Amino acid sequence: MTTAETTGGTTAGVLAARQRSAELEELIRKDPGRFRVLTGDRPTGRLHLGHYFGTLHNRVRLQELGVETFLIIADYQVLTDRDVAERLDEYVEDLVLDYLAAGIDPERTTIFAHSAVPALNQLLLPFLSLVSVAELGRNPTVKDEIAQSRQSAVSGLMFTYPAHQAADILFCKANLVPVGQDQLPHLELTRTIARRFNDRYGNGAAPVFPEPDALLSAAPLLLGTDGAKMSKSRGNAVSLAATADETARLIRGAKTDPERHITYDPAARPEVSSLVLLAALCLGRDPRDVAADIGDKGAAALKATVTEAVNEHLAPIRDRRARYAQDLGYVRRILRDGNEIANEVAQATLDDVRAAMKTLY
Repeated sequence: MTTAETTGGTTAGVLAARQRSAELEELIRKDPGRFRVLTGDRPTGRLHLGHYFGTLHNRVRLQELGVETFLIIADYQVLTDRDVAERLDEYVEDLVLDYLAAGIDPERTTIFAHSAVPALNQLLLPFLSLVSVAELGRNPTVKDEIAQSRQSAVSGLMFTYPAHQAADILFCKANLVPVGQDQLPHLELTRTIARRFNDRYGNGAAPVFPEPDALLSAAPLLLGTDGAKMSKSRGNAVSLAATADETARLIRGAKTDPERHITYDPAARPEVSSLVLLAALCLGRDPRDVAADIGDKGAAALKATVTEAVNEHLAPIRDRRARYAQDLGYVRRILRDGNEIANEVAQATLDDVRAAMKTLY
């Protein structure tokens, strides 16, 4: 069963997506060249450890396996839940620096900015004609974003967000999208849009768009230092650009619990277990073994272990980031080159769309 045969956010949908993801991993190992990936981030601040272990690490893995990857910096989408896009140019450069530092190779991965690809954004109009207002409003991510929005009233862009994400994915005809469980409904709508376009305008020819598969990551859930979801806006995360001293200060202030004996029990002790897991990920060890080593030494020893593990793991990443930051001209060239590639791909796709819709005048 594929994700197209499920409701994206349901238990059945998640189970089906996990089963399909396991099959996809095997196919990737056998023939990485058959896949094209689209993934990316909104430039709203520097990336942190949650991003690194949740997405960046996996992107580098796919790149190293030989999967063609497009990495979008979704600058237009910053306006989805904000009145203005503040410090946008700085945040875009920060994202490229974080990508390079984490191991993204611009020779093998195309890094580009959403706003720099006009043909991509032209796909939004025909895509919106393929979905109803009710379908857009039912999207759980849209509902959540509206509930959490800092604006007194959300803009129309919020409702087009799922269709815009579909344009991001389909402009390059990506057939694989690494996502978390909460993003399955977005991808399901992308598959629906691709299928409806092919049905409406296919005229018996080969499909214009693939129906992309979700590649569910086994990314660990890392909590922020306050015990809540790790977030750029909350100030509860260790950024990849943080210094060793900043890292130590943030981890010292991390929330734990009164029990002195350290164990790994995510359900009963989420804050302590998240710190244990972070150390384990950095050390390449089982979290239960890390917890057992600390034992009765308490939260102070746990935090010292985590701080040392994080700083050691991030040291080469921070060194690379600092070197790249000394040559922002190179960073901008990477983005310009990526924009050029993305524009060529997007224009070819738009030409296919116009041909299918018989709007080549």
